[in-house]
Amino acid sequence: MTQRLYIRSLWAVFLGCWLLLALRPYDRADWLLENALTGVVAGLLLAGRQRFPLSAPAWTLLLLFGLLHTLGAHYTYSLVPYEAWGQQAFGLSFNDLLGWERNNFDRVIHFLWGYLLFLPVQEWFTGGAHPVRGGWRYWFPLEFIMATSLVYELIEWQAAEFFGGELGAAYLGTQGDIWDAQKDMALASLGGLLMLVQLRLYRMYALTHRVAVRP
Repeated sequence: MTQRLYIRSLWAVFLGCWLLLALRPYDRADWLLENALTGVVAGLLLAGRQRFPLSAPAWTLLLLFGLLHTLGAHYTYSLVPYEAWGQQAFGLSFNDLLGWERNNFDRVIHFLWGYLLFLPVQEWFTGGAHPVRGGWRYWFPLEFIMATSLVYELIEWQAAEFFGGELGAAYLGTQGDIWDAQKDMALASLGGLLMLVQLRLYRMYALTHRVAVRP
């Protein structure tokens, strides 16, 4: 399978799952809010795919994040039934296993925002007409992840203020935690930092063993 066909297959899988999860979501109004940014980002990715080409691994990480976000939008993030799935599939409670006292699907997604998006963002910075080189190719993607995490929390706040009521609360998804926004931003930063370290170690290994990698 060529890289182009593989990437098209990824998009086909994402679109198929999105359409399936668009049917009878738990809260249609919240689903629309959650998918507003999804539509904008998907449009930007498709519009810029020629100017800023990404590798197959980068597209895989991007669309994996998109699938997980689509799942969260279907149920609303605070009601994703991962506990029931864990009981049915493995006979265990993820919350008990990990010491969680709330539905932490949203926290996992914020962590994955940093972890899964670091490589695609790094490829954007190192590609194009003015590529970033040296240590900045690690620092700029981490800054981007931290900044976009901050902007998203501000968008959540304003949307919750504007819509108010149950819809605003569902979209905000704090579940009574007054430090929810700070924890979400910290987890996104931690995810990006972890991927930064992993990529740096891999590229050091590749340099030592003469394995070809993207610049």
